[in-house]
Amino acid sequence: MTPRGDEKAEVVSYLTLRRIVGALGVGLPVVLAVWGFALIGWGRFQPSISDYYALRTRDALVGVLFAIGWFLAAYRGYERQDRIAGNLACVFALGVALFPNTSPDWERTVHLCCAGALFLVLAYFSLFLFTRTDGSPTREKHVRNRIYTTCGVGIVTCILLIAAYDLVPGGQAFARLNPVFWLETLALWSFGFSWFVKGDTLFRDAGQSGDAGVPAA
Repeated sequence: MTPRGDEKAEVVSYLTLRRIVGALGVGLPVVLAVWGFALIGWGRFQPSISDYYALRTRDALVGVLFAIGWFLAAYRGYERQDRIAGNLACVFALGVALFPNTSPDWERTVHLCCAGALFLVLAYFSLFLFTRTDGSPTREKHVRNRIYTTCGVGIVTCILLIAAYDLVPGGQAFARLNPVFWLETLALWSFGFSWFVKGDTLFRDAGQSGDAGVPAA
């Protein structure tokens, strides 16, 4: 059945929303790194994404976090779990933005807790929400589910490695390689790519036009 004009507009809106969220996740580390190079000299990365607060790049960091938070709060998905996850992700994204890691200890603690919780919620989207299926899944849906699972596992793995780097004795020996920055970047890219796929940008069902029908699960 062909969707009515208002239904089609809603489908386009949701697909566009997912693609924008994906673009923000993928683009944030790139924007921060390139802008940071322009400010402090080519080839120098900050130790973590959050450390870009110390530069004028904080404008991009805070702006993107607010945008991601707003989009996720607006995201409704199919069931109540989607709305709860979106609202939680919004709260945690705003917490990361409003409480810099360069502030007093209690604000830094809030920042780190919100950052960890945000990544876990984003992993939850990929692992448990995006992989749901109504009816018999198509071949393309199986491919998408493998991508969602890989992205979710990638996010969790990056968070665990960051925790190990901070907590395990001797981890600081790798500081010159900026492991936290690269692990956070990989986590953001995994998050962004899963939302690209969810937005029917890639691996949509055969014969489906990405903006013309009911979005794929």
